[in-house]
Amino acid sequence: MKLHVVTSNNVDNLLSDNVITLPPSGIREFFDIVYNTPDCISLGVGEPDFVTPWRISDAGIYAIKDGNTHYTSNKGLQELRQHIAAIISKKHNVLYDPETQILVTNGVSEGLDIALRSIINPGDEVIYFEPCYVSYSATIKLAYGKAVAIPTHFDNGFAIDIDQLQKTITHKTKAIMLNYPANPTGASIDKQTLEAIASIAIHHNLIVIADEIYDEITYNGNHFSIISIPGMPERTIYLNGFSKAYAMTGWRLGYACGSESIISAMNKIHQYTALCAPSIAQYAAIEAITHGQRDVATMRSHYVKRRNFISSRLQEIGLPCYPPRGAFYVFPSIAKTGLSSREFAVRLLKSHKVAVVPGTAFGSWYDNHIRCSYATSIEQLKEAIDRIEDFVNRL
Repeated sequence: MKLHVVTSNNVDNLLSDNVITLPPSGIREFFDIVYNTPDCISLGVGEPDFVTPWRISDAGIYAIKDGNTHYTSNKGLQELRQHIAAIISKKHNVLYDPETQILVTNGVSEGLDIALRSIINPGDEVIYFEPCYVSYSATIKLAYGKAVAIPTHFDNGFAIDIDQLQKTITHKTKAIMLNYPANPTGASIDKQTLEAIASIAIHHNLIVIADEIYDEITYNGNHFSIISIPGMPERTIYLNGFSKAYAMTGWRLGYACGSESIISAMNKIHQYTALCAPSIAQYAAIEAITHGQRDVATMRSHYVKRRNFISSRLQEIGLPCYPPRGAFYVFPSIAKTGLSSREFAVRLLKSHKVAVVPGTAFGSWYDNHIRCSYATSIEQLKEAIDRIEDFVNRL
């Protein structure tokens, strides 16, 4: 029998216009090159280098052995939602009803997607701040909204300009999206700025989508959430999860909290597209949230040492960077090299086998920057920075 080769010739014109015009991920596009480079030191992957702590993994293994491999409630295991409600109450003094105001999702990525789809009508505007995680504008577009970016800048620590935010709001604005501590800069948002954003959201009757996945990886004091501000829990879609703090990226588990009406709307989409989050991951998450804080503290202490090292070494090389207040990224300026961020990244990879991410992956304004993840061992970081120094000196 002749083998039939599948082609796309007959269906090219049947694809969604919305998807055709969607640019590919700036990170994944670049890492197609990285994966074909042997012996490369990668400072590009945005996930912890730590394996999931053993007690959390064991909880997942025991769930399999005990036969807990079936569908759960659409909203997630009741016990997990109760623990989520308890920890948010403890950290932020906000009490969500685990029955109606918490939804367990397939990572924060799904939470963000269905949050946007639950509130956006075609043409609604969503304001977000760049540089930012690569999926924000794309996810807004896929929900048929209009992504409105406000740039932040290196020279003032990537702080949000409240006056510019005020001027950007129109009658079509539906929501403001926040991520702090931020990917790719490690910058966070201080309480005064959050209070100003809250005041704007209340005045203009806007929803705030708060992606706080890196809240446990905060270095300077405790993380302050916008939901702690009076009047904000009701109009905020609070997104968090287990991937970063507990080194559980592959478990794909996050959660969303908000008003009953918003969570109900999100759950409708969740029911039809995902049904429920993985049951095994949910049992592991119960162990993480109840007994994993010591592991979180240990990993955070390693990130602090790595942050201090990579920040100081990049400064020595002449690639200044804003000292991260959280997460595990630095976003140094490469302006002195005269190279574009993509040219810098490609040449560094080919000549010295170190992978970084071009700054333009996170916003068109950032061609003078690269993102480096320090979620790798200190030994690997030392070797990588030595190679970057040699690369820069040879330009």
